[in-house]
Amino acid sequence: MAFNEEFVAEPAGDVVLSIRDLHVKFRLRGQALHAIRGVSLEVRRRETLAIVGESGAGKSALVKNLCGLLDPNGWIDGGSIMYEGMDLAAFKSERDWSRVRGKHIAMVTQDPMASLNPLKTVGWQIEEALKYNQRLRGADARRRALELLADVGIPDTRRRSRQYPHEFSGGMRQRVVIAIALACSPRILICDEPTTALDVTIQAQILRLINDLKGKYGLTLVYITHDLGVVANVADRVAVMYAGDIVELGLCEEVFFDPRHPYTWALLSSLPQLGVRKQELRAIQGTPPNLFQPIRGDAFAPRNPWALEIDFQHRPPYGEVSPTHKARTWLLDPRAPAVEPPPAARSIRALFERGAFAEYPQGGKR
Repeated sequence: MAFNEEFVAEPAGDVVLSIRDLHVKFRLRGQALHAIRGVSLEVRRRETLAIVGESGAGKSALVKNLCGLLDPNGWIDGGSIMYEGMDLAAFKSERDWSRVRGKHIAMVTQDPMASLNPLKTVGWQIEEALKYNQRLRGADARRRALELLADVGIPDTRRRSRQYPHEFSGGMRQRVVIAIALACSPRILICDEPTTALDVTIQAQILRLINDLKGKYGLTLVYITHDLGVVANVADRVAVMYAGDIVELGLCEEVFFDPRHPYTWALLSSLPQLGVRKQELRAIQGTPPNLFQPIRGDAFAPRNPWALEIDFQHRPPYGEVSPTHKARTWLLDPRAPAVEPPPAARSIRALFERGAFAEYPQGGKR
């Protein structure tokens, strides 16, 4: 196993977007919060990349920089985001972002009502996106809007297009938001917790819909989620985030069946599917670090029962597990003692064999 400070090997395929050493900070109560701490990541054409981690890990803060939606109190403090020869990290104005947002990179958020205008019909809102991004107007825009509503599984499209968001269920509103995103003809679609507010049955329908649309429109998908059950069956690659950093990255099978970072072990061990009747569900002990303060060593060290002395002193470099799999942990150093993952993390394969994730669509595995 090689061991390098900078890991660059990735799966074969065209790179659509490349993030290098990205730092993002927020001004809160007169202090600077270091939300993204030197993230490097490549997104490849027509893949489904899932970014997972606890709330506050930096998942949404990372992807908002890809389409100019960072909160007003946030800023990029270093690094680059390269897309088609443009450095998105250098964009400063709405005019800059109008060249990319929607037309190339679109986002579906977890709360559809936050994306929809309650005073406009859904047909009008889809047509507005078509006018702005595809230069379609009049009958052409109306016809295309109806096609998009049909594509996202909304029946009786002509009648429904004349209705307002409050006349739709939560799942149907999310379908409308997806239709608006598709109206922009993006190459990359970011799905930020798109099923969090929906019940399990509707979640599966929306995930299956997004996967079908990926194939039809040739999309590259970036999922943001904390639901590892979703990730297990929709992702091609998985990036595990903790405290504003990617601590493990690999193919979905590698991260689930051969996890190497203790934080990934903890996440997998907390899966509800591993629960035992009449026993408490496993939880990760402790709390995430204070990102207002500089972090010394491995950010996960205080919560890590396998932490080494060096974890509290020096930030670990990436260790290469395979050409497609890396993890930022000192346990991959050849000098480190041999440590086995906890039994719960080692039992994930058995869960798959028992069909524990069968309720989710087989998305990224095609």
